[in-house]
Parts: sequence; structure tokens; C-alpha cells
Amino acid sequence: MAITIRNLRFDLATVPRHWHGGRRGVTSFFDNLSVFFPAGERFFIHSVNAHRSRVSSPALQAEVRAFAAQEGFHTREHERYNDLLAAQGYPVVAMDARVQRLLGWVRRVAPRRWQLGATCALEHFTALLAHMLLSDEAALEGAHPAMAALWRWHAAEENEHKAVAFDVFTEAGGSYPERAGTMALATVVFWAKVFEHQLRMMRADGTLWSPREWAELGRWLFFSPGPLRRLLRPYLAYYRPGFHPWDFDNHALLERWESSYLHQGEAA
Repeated sequence: MAITIRNLRFDLATVPRHWHGGRRGVTSFFDNLSVFFPAGERFFIHSVNAHRSRVSSPALQAEVRAFAAQEGFHTREHERYNDLLAAQGYPVVAMDARVQRLLGWVRRVAPRRWQLGATCALEHFTALLAHMLLSDEAALEGAHPAMAALWRWHAAEENEHKAVAFDVFTEAGGSYPERAGTMALATVVFWAKVFEHQLRMMRADGTLWSPREWAELGRWLFFSPGPLRRLLRPYLAYYRPGFHPWDFDNHALLERWESSYLHQGEAA
């Protein structure tokens, strides 16, 4: 499937604070992920571009350019999203600074190919979570239309380019132990940061000690639609020696989103 560059902007002016159908904990989960994206996607672009000289295939070179363009537009829209969160009183500036410091440390101390391995791992996570957003209408049921459109656009493009970093890693001589090891480490660090962000967002929202909001979030994460429960098997597939991201073939799903995007115009 071609990697299509879509320079979309979303109208966030009327987005309410608890935009996911009034579900505060669930809204905070999406907002907490958004804080990662600007620094994270700049890290992804840098780690992939650092190995472009090792890519011999013109087709993959073109995919790398499209990957960088898509990630660049994601960065811009999530910066606008995060500006909205900051205006609402969330501590996103401090949270983003902590993510930038962490990734800056990784860039200073980790070998370049390990950085690319970490990018492959995190791209796998985002592609799996993104697949769930596209495949299950319940994931964004009741969400503000602009936010639903933004997340579905991001989800579709994450799946369109989900193999680019992996293919560059392979061309750059990345080994199975490097791939498996960086995934194991990235898993621990990423989910620890997600939990930290969730605590900070819910504390700012006044829901940190709310059993009701934690129960609603737990139900959404693990039962219905249950993205984390459904994440386990495809996550573990990454550790298979012969794994490739397109083993999980969701071209039909992406074509369905593309048709909806073209004919209905989700973006504002």
C-alpha cells in the first residue's frame, strides 16, 4: 500500500476538556499519549534518517521520505493538540520536557542502530493501538468529531508506514538479538512513562483518587473495547525471529478508512 502524505489540519477550537464522551479517565489516556508524540516522532525521523545511506532500494528510500513527511505532520497536529491541553491547565509543557530529556539521553548514549531498534519497537506499539482505533467503532464512540478524525487519521498513517523503520533496520544490518532486546527495554520504559503520564493528567484533572474514573478506564482498556487485552498476542509476535510488521495484514482496513476520508471528509 502506498504511503500517502496528507497535510491535514483539525479544528480544535470547540473541543471540550473531556472530549471522549465525558469519560475523564479515558480522555486522559488519549491526552497522555499525545504528549509523547512531538518529541517521539522527531526521534523516529532522526533514527531512520541516520541510516538512509544503508538503504539501497529506491522504493524504500521513497518510503523513508514519505514516513518523515507523515511524522512531521503528526508532530505539528499533536503540538496544536498539546497547546490546547496546556491552555486547559494540564502540565504538558513539563511532561514534554521530561520526554525530550529522556530521548536526548538515549541519543547521546545508545548506539545508533539501537536507537533505530527502539523506533521499530515503538512503531509496532503505535501501529497495534492504531489498528484498534480503526477496527473498532467503540474505541472512539461518543468522541468529539474533530478528535475522532485526528486520531483516526493518525492511526491510519501509522499503519501505512508501520514497516518503514523495520525495513531500514533490516537493511542496516540489524540483528534479531538487537531487535528483541530493544523491544524488551522499550516496553518497560514506554509503559512506565504512560503510567506516569496518566497519573499526572488525572491529578491535574482532579480524578486521581476517583474509583469511578479508574474503573471506567480499566473497563475501556481491558474489556470493552479492550485495546491492551487485544494487544498481547500481536505484541508477542514481534519476538518471533522471522517477524515482519506486514505479517499482520490490515490493508483492507486502511482502504476502508481511505474511502471514508475521501468521501466524507473527516478533517475540519
